[in-house]
Amino acid sequence: MPVYYTYFISSLPMLHFGKKPPFSYEDFIARCKGLILEKDIAFIKALPGLEIEKIKNIPNQTVRKWLVFDTALRNELVRQRAARLHKDPKQYLRMAGYTELSTTHIALSAYRDPAILEAEKILDTARWAALEELAIGHYFDSDALFIYALKLLIVERWQRIKEANSPELLEEVMQLAS
Repeated sequence: MPVYYTYFISSLPMLHFGKKPPFSYEDFIARCKGLILEKDIAFIKALPGLEIEKIKNIPNQTVRKWLVFDTALRNELVRQRAARLHKDPKQYLRMAGYTELSTTHIALSAYRDPAILEAEKILDTARWAALEELAIGHYFDSDALFIYALKLLIVERWQRIKEANSPELLEEVMQLAS
């Protein structure tokens, strides 16, 4: 099967954090068919469920770096929350040896923000920036597609948040609480 990474990647619309996704993740996977290798399509399908505990089985170095960053960020959030609750964070940490220096400041900023949505935006903005950094040097290869897929997942998540009917959700929560 011929592969058309350059053609396919150059045909993809730019993704912008906070903007509406041009298509869904499922549509993205469907667009990949016939243009890229089946093993790369299978890997893109698996991206949302990848876990740091299985990092040794992940063949792509860029995605491994992404998982290390994301896990380090999540671990730092665990440390912040555990410190406030006076609990030992060790039982909640995942692959505790993985660290990133930048995550402490990011997690602290998000944790201190009283608005939950703004805190999530701080975290996802940092994730987006990490993906942008990982994209350097990858323009028309499988790494570029994997990064695009991860960014699409972030954009999709924020679209679901924007489309949520807030008054309806609040009413649901209030009914559950009573």
